[in-house]
Amino acid sequence: MSQAATQSQQQPDTSSPLQPRLPAPGARLRWSKLYGDSLPLVLAGAAQAHDGVLVIMTPDSQQAERLQQQLRFFCADQTLEILCFPDWETLPYDSCSPHQDIISERLLTLQRLPTLRRGILLVPVATLLQRLPPQSFLDQYSLVLNSGEQLDLDSMRVRLEKAGYRCVSQVMEHGEFAIRGSLLDLFPMGASNPYRVDLFDDEIESIRTFDPETQRSLE
Repeated sequence: MSQAATQSQQQPDTSSPLQPRLPAPGARLRWSKLYGDSLPLVLAGAAQAHDGVLVIMTPDSQQAERLQQQLRFFCADQTLEILCFPDWETLPYDSCSPHQDIISERLLTLQRLPTLRRGILLVPVATLLQRLPPQSFLDQYSLVLNSGEQLDLDSMRVRLEKAGYRCVSQVMEHGEFAIRGSLLDLFPMGASNPYRVDLFDDEIESIRTFDPETQRSLE
């Protein structure tokens, strides 16, 4: 009996290395000797086997972006959403604002997190040291437009300018808007394409995306 028990304890773990087991709540598990692309491969397997959100901390934003690309490659055939919450990349007393693409990605991540049930969240260590506004604040200052609603362009111009948007003649980048007659072109933070809102008097007749390079409507 004693010899059988010893042999049972010495049996190797036959679980697949691509599907590693995550530690139990409150426990710690150390992985080592993960060279090259072994780390994103193992993390992708852990995320696929995990029924929840896997939070991964990285030393900086550059490694977070690189790891995000690698994870998307290994999770290409899975329905896992891979989000990155980047750092501001500005010093505490800098007079310049963070880049618009960084603001856009942070807002997009904050907007998706409350409904994310399964996926991966990449966070640089420096980002964890910063405070965030409550979800109620983001919901209060979010803009939602639907076809058939009433929209006053003058009030919308004031609201967008207070929110930090720039009024331009032609929308090309995040954080810009343009008003031409009954058309409102808007490139919101967190959107992959700008939107064109067509008004009939004060009523929203249609909302379409468009290509900022050609200015042609997409869908």
